[in-house]
Amino acid sequence: PQEAWIIHSMIRPATQNDAQRVVEIYNHYIESTIVTFEENPVGVSTMAERIAETQRSLPFLVAENEENRLAAFAYASIWKSRGAYCCTAETTIYVAPESIGKGFGTMLYPALITELRARSFHALLGGIALPNEGSVALHEKFGFEKVAHLKQVGWKFSKWIDVGYWELIL
Repeated sequence: PQEAWIIHSMIRPATQNDAQRVVEIYNHYIESTIVTFEENPVGVSTMAERIAETQRSLPFLVAENEENRLAAFAYASIWKSRGAYCCTAETTIYVAPESIGKGFGTMLYPALITELRARSFHALLGGIALPNEGSVALHEKFGFEKVAHLKQVGWKFSKWIDVGYWELIL
């Protein structure tokens, strides 16, 4: 049952040792979905660098299942580089395909939000390639509201893709 997964799961900051599993999860989304506009698979060393770079100033969290296998990851990135955006972050979450629907997103996203609130962030943005009912539902579950819809801004798998933005004011 879903409750068993949640009870036995653990959320923690990512480590360099997580890079391999993060790549496995992320590359699935690169190669077979529109949810990321990245088009080429990422290597372990590249992902290790991304984790380290993120953690210099922002959270990069992972959730493990009851077998201590990484089932999801979430992180934040700076929304824009200009100083006035200092209190705005973009949030990102990926759940391993075999772990979708088991509560990992529901468990991990509040931990990310809590961490960003503790770091004095004021506005969180979630960019969602559309359509993506699961991601929209997850964001709205935690109070994010749709604030923008950009038409045909991405080109992947020989088709135009819209992107919506959901915002949460902390």
